[in-house]
Amino acid sequence: MKVLVVGGGGREHALCWKLKRSDSVDEVICAPGNPGIKREARCINIGAEDIDGLMQLARDEQPKLVVVGPEVPLVLGLADKLRAEGFAVFGPDQAAAELEGSKSFSKALMDEAGVPTALFETHTDPDQAEAYIRQVGAPIVVKASGLAAGKGVIVAQTEEEAIEAARDMLAGNSFGDAGSQVVIEEFLEGEEASCLFIVSGDTILPLASSQDHKALLDGDQGPNTGGMGAYSPAPCVTDAVEQEVLETIAKPIIAALQARGANFIGTLYAGVMLTKNGLKTLEFNVRFGDPECQPLMSRLKSDLGEVLLAAAESRLDGVSLDWDSRKALCVVVSSDGYPAEFEKGQTIAGIDAVEQAGTTVFHAGTAEKNGHIVNSGGRVLGVTALGETVQEAQQTVYKALKNLDWDGGFYRKDIGYRAIEREQNS
Repeated sequence: MKVLVVGGGGREHALCWKLKRSDSVDEVICAPGNPGIKREARCINIGAEDIDGLMQLARDEQPKLVVVGPEVPLVLGLADKLRAEGFAVFGPDQAAAELEGSKSFSKALMDEAGVPTALFETHTDPDQAEAYIRQVGAPIVVKASGLAAGKGVIVAQTEEEAIEAARDMLAGNSFGDAGSQVVIEEFLEGEEASCLFIVSGDTILPLASSQDHKALLDGDQGPNTGGMGAYSPAPCVTDAVEQEVLETIAKPIIAALQARGANFIGTLYAGVMLTKNGLKTLEFNVRFGDPECQPLMSRLKSDLGEVLLAAAESRLDGVSLDWDSRKALCVVVSSDGYPAEFEKGQTIAGIDAVEQAGTTVFHAGTAEKNGHIVNSGGRVLGVTALGETVQEAQQTVYKALKNLDWDGGFYRKDIGYRAIEREQNS
């Protein structure tokens, strides 16, 4: 079959890479794609937010399956429009995508569905936000309610820092319209994990567990980012934890969406915190995580095209997933300065040598200029490897990265450290 993938980041590169290796797939098209995706798919330069352009592309190409990678086109209703014209789509409709598009909606729905989460309040008035911050105290978390590319979360260590973040967001300085409403919630202590599910109606199929590293710097220090690396599986997600996430988080939230008439066919991402007081839900996303998708696709042995088409056609019941027993780890190489200002257009050399050292390099924020790969975004490459242990996968990636020739590149040196500590202690 012919598959159209919408998007042009590291997640979409991983999906295209896996779809190309699926027996059920003859051709992969990607819009807009990137220089790395070009090796796996026919790239067509239509932006992921150009809904009219993507609709026309689907009419012209007539793919059997459309896979919508990023959140923005889902929030804009691309899946609804495609389904209305008879296309099989992997991606939730606009009403269901609100789960990621609005953190205030998401938190209210969690409350309604009885999903365990942090105590919170939603505010649009800076003075009322300040009063709530003073009431709760620090550390405390301030989130822009709208979409902010994974960067709209401030973990404030002092009340003053939280108040400044809330005022900055509400004034539109930090994240524009995304911050016109803020969610302020209690700080949760514990270990974070990413639990993803493929959902089709009442059928909820768990993917392998993974763990992201949101903070910019080693030891989980520094500002939040869209993710500096990930690995799979996450040892903290035992079979019992996975079952608890399914029963107390995934099933209730999908049922609550269905009760509102929302159609969820796609990936449900539950970011959870394992606290001393039990599981708590940090956030929901309505698509594969990035960078979690990269290690997950590296471990998946099942035919991805068949699985996603079965979900899109409401045939997911009875489908099971087969995973490589090895561990997978992805280190994100970002532009130096990210998540703040950074210089674009810098030449990146040595990518082939990094791959020849036993890794797969997934492109995210890259472009081509005069025949060279250059950086065009904050998170640029996702260097991924498999190993019998997380430590082995980590060593392969960091050894391979010594071949990367890019002075403007930055990456954490400790991705996977929690799992490696567990491996060494066991």
